[in-house]
This record gives sequence, C-alpha cells and structure tokens, in this order.
Amino acid sequence: MLSRFIIRIACLAALLSCEMPTHAQINTDQVMQVGRNALYFEDYMLSIQYFNQVIAAKPYLAQPYFFRAIAKYNLDDFRGAVADASKALEQNPFLLDAYELRAVANQNIGNVEDALNDYDEVLGTLPENRVILFNKALAYQELKRYDEAAATFDALLATHSGFDGGYVGRARLRLEQKDTVGALADVEKALDLNKRSVNAYLIRADVAINSHRDYAAALDDMNEAIRLQPKYPGFYINRAFLRHNLDDYYGALSDYEYAIQLDPEDYTGYFNRALLLCEVRDFDKALADLNKVLALRGTDYRALYNRALVLKEKRDFKGALADINTIIAAYPNLAAGYFLRSEIRRDMGDMKAKEDFDRSLALARGNKAGNSGRNDIREQGGQDSSIKTSSDGNSTEPQTAGEPTPFDKDFEEIMRGAAESPDKVMARFTSLLTVNDNTNIEQEFINKSIRGRVQNRNVSISYEPIFTASYYNSPTELRPNPEYIKEVDEINRTRALRFLLQVTNSVPSLDDEDQIKRHFDSVNYYNSYLSSHKPRAIDYFGRAMDLLTLRNYDGSIADFNRALELTPDFTMAYFMRGIARLQKLESEAEESAKTQPGDGRIHQTAPAIMPGASMQQRRANMTEVMADIDKVIELSPEMPVAYYNKGVILLQLQDYTSALKALNRAIELKPDFGEAYYNRGYVYYMLGDSSKGSADVSKAGELGVVPSYNLLKRMNR
Repeated sequence: MLSRFIIRIACLAALLSCEMPTHAQINTDQVMQVGRNALYFEDYMLSIQYFNQVIAAKPYLAQPYFFRAIAKYNLDDFRGAVADASKALEQNPFLLDAYELRAVANQNIGNVEDALNDYDEVLGTLPENRVILFNKALAYQELKRYDEAAATFDALLATHSGFDGGYVGRARLRLEQKDTVGALADVEKALDLNKRSVNAYLIRADVAINSHRDYAAALDDMNEAIRLQPKYPGFYINRAFLRHNLDDYYGALSDYEYAIQLDPEDYTGYFNRALLLCEVRDFDKALADLNKVLALRGTDYRALYNRALVLKEKRDFKGALADINTIIAAYPNLAAGYFLRSEIRRDMGDMKAKEDFDRSLALARGNKAGNSGRNDIREQGGQDSSIKTSSDGNSTEPQTAGEPTPFDKDFEEIMRGAAESPDKVMARFTSLLTVNDNTNIEQEFINKSIRGRVQNRNVSISYEPIFTASYYNSPTELRPNPEYIKEVDEINRTRALRFLLQVTNSVPSLDDEDQIKRHFDSVNYYNSYLSSHKPRAIDYFGRAMDLLTLRNYDGSIADFNRALELTPDFTMAYFMRGIARLQKLESEAEESAKTQPGDGRIHQTAPAIMPGASMQQRRANMTEVMADIDKVIELSPEMPVAYYNKGVILLQLQDYTSALKALNRAIELKPDFGEAYYNRGYVYYMLGDSSKGSADVSKAGELGVVPSYNLLKRMNR
C-alpha cells in the first residue's frame, strides 16, 4: 500500500525544477513550467497532459517522464509510474530521484526485489540517505529476510538516532519476530523522541492485546492515536473491537457508524457492525449491512455465511438455504457449511438434515478443524489479531482486530492458489458495477474538477459512451476540443448547416428555453425552405439534426432516410441515423423500465439496451444500428470513431471478443484514443484479464480519461 513507504514526492518536483535544460525551446520550457505548477497544486491529471505535450515534442528529455511518473504515483497508478520512471532513466541513468520513485512504486505492487536493486543504486551515491535506508529495511522485512532488515534498521539508527520512525519500524520488525520486549523498548524510545508518533501507540496497543489481553491499556493507546489522527476510519474499527471486548456495545456501535461515515465504501465497517448487531439480535439492520458488504465485495463467502445465519434467525429458510448452497458449491469440503445447512434443513423439516450433519462431522474429523460449528463462524470478525501499522511514523493500515477462526483459515488456504484467477478478476470487477453512486451534492460539485487524487472519489463504474455529432459539447480542462471526424469537418466547411457540428461523447442536456426555441425555429426554417426549393440531402440532414437535438427520434430517422435516398454515400447520414436509432431504443427501454415495478435489487450501473429483454432480443433490436455502423466503416474505413462506437455496442451486447477486435482497430487508427483504451481495459476486466485491463486503463488515464484512476485503484487494491 502507498502509505507503507516514505517517498519525498512532494519536494522532488521543486528539487528538479532547476535542472531543466537551458537550451530547450521556449515553448517547451513554458509547457514544462506549467506542468510543474499543476503538479505542485495537485492537479495531477492536468499536469500529465502538459508533460505529454513535452514528451511528444522532445521524447529524449528525462524530466517530463519523471514528472509524469510522480503524477501517476499520486494517482495510485504504480505500474504507470514504474514505466515512466524507467523511461526517464533510459534518457538519464544518473537521475537518482527516478530510482527512488521507481523503487517505491515497485514496492507498492509487490516487485520487492526490483525495489531493492533501485534502493542500492541510490545508496551507492547516498549511503546514509534516511528515506532510502528506511524503505530498504521495509523491503527486506516484506521478503521475510529479517536479519538483513534488522541490519538495515541498525545502520539507519546509527546514523539517524533521532529518527522516531526508524524505531517504530524496527519495533514492528521485532514484533513480527515475536520479540515483544525489544519491540516495546523501541516504541518507548520513539515516544521519547516524538509524543505524536501514532504508530508507536498502535504497536503498543497491539502488544497489550496479544501479549496481555489488556484491552483497557490498548484502548488508552487507541484513544491517543484517534486524538492525533481523528479522520482515519480504520482506527475507529480497531477501537470498536476493543470496546466490544470491554462490553461497551454502545461505544463499539458508535465507532463502527463513524468509520462508515468516514469511508462509506469500506466493507469492513459494515461487516463488523453486522456481527455486533447479530449479538444484540437486531437482525434487520444486520441483514442490511451484510447486503451492503455483498454489494461492495461481490460474492464474499464470509458475508454470505453470516447472511445465511441471519436469514435463518429471521426464518427465511429459502434465502438462507440459497446462500449456504452457494458456499458449499464453491467449497465442497467446508465442514461448517454442511453443519449450518443441516440446521437450516432441520428447521425446515427436511429429512436431509441428518445427511448434512454426518457429512459435517466426517469433514471436521478428517481435517482436524476443531470446532467447525456455528459459533466459530458467527464470531469471525477479523483477519488478524494484530493492529497493522506502516511504521513510518505518519500513516497506518489498520485492519479489524480479532481472533482468526477455523473458518477464516480454511478460506485462506482455499483462496491462496487463486489470488488473481480470471474468475476472481471478473467477480471483483462485476461487484464494482453493482455499487450505487451515493455521491452527495458537495461531492458532485467537487467531481466537476479534475484536481487532486481523483482515484479516491465516489463514482459509479461504467464504460465510456459512444461518440456522436452534436451541436453541443461539454468541454473540460483536459478535453477542451471536440473529437475529429474528417466528414464532419467537411460539412462544417461548407457552411450548409445552421449550427456548427461537434463530435463528442458528452452531450449536455438542453435546459435553456432560448436554445430549445432556436432549434424549433430551425425546424420551421427547413420546413419552409424544403417546401419551396429543390430538396438537397444536406437540408434533410440539417433538419434531422435539429429533430434529434429535440429528441424527436422518428422524425429524425425519417429525414436521415430522405437524405440517403438523395445521396446514398452520405457517410454522416448513416452515422447519425445509427445514433438516432440507438437513442430511440434507449429511450423506449427507459420508458419501459419506469412502468415496471422494481425488484429491489442492485443492478449494474453501466447502461444497457432494453435491460428487460433477453440478449437475443437485444441483438435483434440492434440489427439496424449495427448495419448503419458497418456502412459507415465501409464508406470511411479509416474513421477510428466508427470502430470505437461499434466496440461500445458490442460491449453492451456482451460480445467481448468482437468488441476487442473493433477497439483494437480504433486504437490502431488513433493511438492516442483514450476512451478506446479505457473501454478495451473494461472489456479485459470483464474477461478476467487484470494485467491487460490495468495496462489499458492506465494508458487511458495518461490520455486524460478521468475515471481511469478510480477504476484502476478499485481493481488493484
């Protein structure tokens, strides 16, 4: 995780700002300066666009790659940061800050050996660098090379005896080696140096819990950590565990609730609160929390098991049986699953209950799993009995504190071999699509900006929509200009239309009465003109565009038909007729959905064509739309937007192989087509290919597609 390592990113830009080559052309200098300014003010996505310009003009410079790597690092695109730092080092192998940045980025994605090599490269020149020694010690510890980690910490503290973070880091190492006495000595030394060392309090609380079961002393330290960092949700989850063990149920519940307020997308608070609510037999609220966990996590088997318990208590035996059957289908050797199913079937009066009970006993004895019954599972509130810390003196990674159970251990063993299987990637990605966008009004306003760590914003996950020609566009700071289609440019140069066409995939709604009136007036103009002049294809096309703007789909399609009767090779008429047909289908589907009662379930937020119809029916409905797109490609085989739109339609129809083929062609024709990279990454995720999906989404972010970094973070955390 990002917070585990120290890096001097905040000041690296300032340090290198004086190293720009004085012989560079003035426009390149200015663009670099603006990019560095944007980086300083945390406009990471905007800064990337400026560095892209410099790289395009002068790809032999190291600095723009390095600065772009810093921006990507701050957006949690660690693989992208590694690639850019490597490119910077190709241009300038003496850029020590690039080695440091690449090392920390590699450490965040688990390439620890590569990180060590880069740390050694820096230490060859700066052997006493505090930051590098600290990170190198963490890397050794992560590789379980404890002697080397200890030696590195010793070397660090011999040179920097006043560095409290070093003592905290060594305390964490000693704790991992079961040296509680040595760990506590280092913690006390760190607190002597810095009474505000949050991680020191956390480690001391951890020791109090695991060595002495002294929950009161641990609570005192946890309170101090919260006083110092009051906005960290994990701290409240840890304190709730302590309060629960001290029988302060109200205090534990309030801590869980506040943790959820701080981070509504963290499933841990919901899960633990559900378990606490079960203890006080508030099963309705517990069920709501477990449903939220499953919405956030997809098929989370621990949540499913506990939901089965809750549904059993609520006497919803059908629902409980469905959940436990799902678990048994995935893990047929899990004794606890059969035990719970035997109880559910017993309560239902099902004679198969004894069969499940006997199966449970046989598995429990065979696996020597100890108590695999209901009580073990009901209490499985956490993954680890320790409170995690980053040991850098500044930030932490708290997990739920709690005792691991046989159920947890069984799952850890089963899941270990399938950490990045395609099925797991697909399941994780699908679960992202089911999360409702509960962004509040204040967040909605903030989301209009591209500033800061955009990957942390609460947004719904979807693919990028199709491109259309429109009289209106929604330009952004990253995308100030519309997309280019040669045929649209040719139409605009004729001045034959009453308004200028723009190519966009973000058409704003018309909410201005004057705008609406202008288009009604334009339709009336075309009506009068066509009644008194010889019809031209461009006139029907112009009226069709006005009607489409006014959401008169039938009238628009009829006019595109008339334009094509007069000019059968009118590429943009085919293009826009396909758009009109698609929008008509989507409008009809939306109206149909409004007239049907909801089922209360959470559905994918990605738009779908006629969501109530079968896939066969959807494909049939899209026949005419696809025919128009194919005709556009026939008439204009070098139009990347046409292939892109075809890829989006095929994605909606779940024909992922064909969608990839279309998007590949769009990218071949336009290598900087950010939306095509994003959607291709989206398809790869749907197919379970996390590596290719992340690479494409990273590239899309580099090219200015703002949702990329949010998706990238959520798929790689």
